[in-house]
Amino acid sequence: MGSLPAIDERSLTYPFARRDESVVDNYHGVDVPDPYRWLEEPDSKETKEFVEKQVILTDSVLKTCEIRDKLREKLTKLFDFPKYNVPFRAGDKYFYFHNTGLQPQKVLYVQDSLDGKPEVLLDPNTLSDDGTVALSMCAVSKDAKYLAYGISSSGSDWVTIKVMRVEDKRDEPDTISWVKFSNISWTCDSKGFFYSRYPAPKNGEKLDAGRETNANLHQEVYYHSLGTDQSDDVLCWKDSENPMHRHIASVTEDGQYVLLYVFRNCDTVNQLYYCDLSALPNGVASYKGRGDALPFSKLVDYFDASYDYVAHNGTVFTLLTNKDAPKYKLVRVDLENPDFWFDIIREDEKDVLQSAVAVNENQLVVNYLRDVKNVLQLRDLESGALLHHLPIDIGSVTGISARRKDDSVFIGFMNFLIPGLIYECNLKGEIPELKVFREIIVPGFDRTEFQVNQVFGPSKDGVKIPMFIVARKAFRCSLLLSKYSWWR
Repeated sequence: MGSLPAIDERSLTYPFARRDESVVDNYHGVDVPDPYRWLEEPDSKETKEFVEKQVILTDSVLKTCEIRDKLREKLTKLFDFPKYNVPFRAGDKYFYFHNTGLQPQKVLYVQDSLDGKPEVLLDPNTLSDDGTVALSMCAVSKDAKYLAYGISSSGSDWVTIKVMRVEDKRDEPDTISWVKFSNISWTCDSKGFFYSRYPAPKNGEKLDAGRETNANLHQEVYYHSLGTDQSDDVLCWKDSENPMHRHIASVTEDGQYVLLYVFRNCDTVNQLYYCDLSALPNGVASYKGRGDALPFSKLVDYFDASYDYVAHNGTVFTLLTNKDAPKYKLVRVDLENPDFWFDIIREDEKDVLQSAVAVNENQLVVNYLRDVKNVLQLRDLESGALLHHLPIDIGSVTGISARRKDDSVFIGFMNFLIPGLIYECNLKGEIPELKVFREIIVPGFDRTEFQVNQVFGPSKDGVKIPMFIVARKAFRCSLLLSKYSWWR
């Protein structure tokens, strides 16, 4: 489309960046200089002046681009098409995110049925005049009466949680601060939710939230009851001996258990604890002021693999894990006999088991990655036996949405020709019925004129390398394939 004109770098005056030779770290007996560490202080006068000069210099170069307006116009046209996320259900309502084309953020809609009129529930684009406030997470209560949503400002990871009534779109007074690296998980009675937060700054301590460069320590899990102040929230978990650990609480679909995932860093390995909420005689709120965590029991208290809850029947849990299975497998364990684990779906020799979703009471929609494309299967939850293959095209599954009690599943899909497609899979009959629920259409592009084929080429050591050919239908020509790889 064009390029910047040739620039004589000698004509550019770069801002001066001083070197501080006094900053040296010693790692395992080796001195490692870090002369520009002063730039890690984003609020210092010196750093601000340096960044401002860099911006001025960059703008002076970009302004010389003669096709800047044409490029903006072309990109704007390419991005201007409607986008949809996979719908999800709560109570007797349906929810989904939708962008009409060029909206900065997707808008959350609600409808009483798939044929009902969609209504805007929350438009993040109206949260601020300058567009700097973003919707970072949300969760609908089990009865679909409330929406808890988290907002963040100017790209910060810090989140403030608000609560809205779904029926009249009215905000409740509940406000939860100092939330970071968290989720929102409602209890089944829709009276409150679990979330994770860090301690608020002490009196007199200054913290420019979102611009700090120090590590956050001592994340804790709390339970918030609707209509109460955050200061009354129940402390559910803390670990003073491991200040770097992160914690996520998640309530099972039936509301019986709250699961606690513990992470020590960005690795996917985790510990897993559980608390039987039905065994708390007066509910979570009764633990207010005790100062101790909820009575969590350990299921996995070591960091040796990933453990992710899929479903449970009574005290028998089904988990997705890569314990002794790099390509993942489904296992089952009884909380009353936690030392005995057995496989439900064994690790495949080739395919990677990416996810499993419990549906239709006693079935699983299982998602495998096979040769860089996804394949879907319907399996029996109890035995893991294969029931049906779900026929999808060559491409990637972007989401699977269903509750265990649902007899239909929404499946998000995309590939080289399809920017977005949503299947609805009906499980009522003997054979699953898969149909297109919604397809994202890009104006001016007819995908039916093209096709995607997967082929395999042998490598030097005989391994078959998967490749995709995207071309017009009935198009025939020779292909000259060049290879590049610097990995050894």
